[in-house]
Amino acid sequence: MSVSIDISGLALERIHVVPSPLSELGMSLHALSEPGHHPGLQGWVTAVSTRLDPCLADRLCEADFLWRTTFSDVFAPFAGLPGQSELPGATLAEELDQLDKLSDEQFVDAALEFTCQSTYTEPDRKLLSDPAVQRRALDLAAARGPHQVRFTKRLLEDPPVVRAWFRTLMEDCDEAFFADTWARVHHQLAADARHKTELLRRKGLAEALKAISGAVSLDESGQVITVDKMSDGRTTTGSGGLTIVPTSLGWPHLWVLHRRGWQASITYPISTPGLTSPPTVEQLTRRMSALAHPVRMRLCRHLARGAYTTSELADAHGMTAPEISRHLSVLKKADLITTRRRGRYVQHQLDISVVSRLGSDFIEGVLR
Repeated sequence: MSVSIDISGLALERIHVVPSPLSELGMSLHALSEPGHHPGLQGWVTAVSTRLDPCLADRLCEADFLWRTTFSDVFAPFAGLPGQSELPGATLAEELDQLDKLSDEQFVDAALEFTCQSTYTEPDRKLLSDPAVQRRALDLAAARGPHQVRFTKRLLEDPPVVRAWFRTLMEDCDEAFFADTWARVHHQLAADARHKTELLRRKGLAEALKAISGAVSLDESGQVITVDKMSDGRTTTGSGGLTIVPTSLGWPHLWVLHRRGWQASITYPISTPGLTSPPTVEQLTRRMSALAHPVRMRLCRHLARGAYTTSELADAHGMTAPEISRHLSVLKKADLITTRRRGRYVQHQLDISVVSRLGSDFIEGVLR
């Protein structure tokens, strides 16, 4: 599974690495609503939450599905502007002005993205003029709860009012806590953006993408960017550009904007000391499948305690050496065991460091 971006014919001059205040505000709201996704931000979350005005907290609850269960494209309005070549604004006010330039249809479509059903590949849904499409949107909202139904009805009935309400809400968040947060993180984001831009210019796109994340790669032809995720999607830069946005508060999320008719964009978490390179979805699936077999689970009990030969494991488990070899081969392909030769004996041992990361790797994989 992956999201691909066809960049055929895209000149390097049309690729930009730029911080986005509005995107980072969205990430901060997500961290506040889902602190479990961001264990490294517990101190920040606690500090902001304890001093947050109760009235503002209640207003945030009215639309938290825009940043809680998904990350709405309303936080990347630059991508929806005509020409697909605009960049994020330098300030939150500039980006909110960009948001005001989106059509009502664009805003409504992006805001009603909170269900599990992807609308990225659907043709234009005509949410503001087709009663059947509106009924479908309300049905999907009903499955998420009355909270979403009320918001959806308000949005479909009077988009300008909801848009004005959302802008005011973002401005109040800026005044309450985000301005201070942005003042602390934007220098780091700008420095990371400059570094990635320098890599792009000096060593090419493949190296720049590798530095962004081990989950992002460029194919040998240099025509397709692939982002390893537990979802499928595709888009193309066409005659537009590609914008790459660093985030400080967003780890482990790696977000790809591939909405039809919008500029392609990748939002990546900047490097954090101590983080290992994330496994691909294929690697993660292979490892979990390998451990799902009861025989291999029993083998792991021995291999976790020391290094054993195939013959020793066969004797211990009452199986033939070829049977044990087949199971060891599966574990080895999943990079779960290490092998070493001692004279004429080959010994196998469980790689505890890899197994111990499976839980966090799984969480990072599904949240990526």
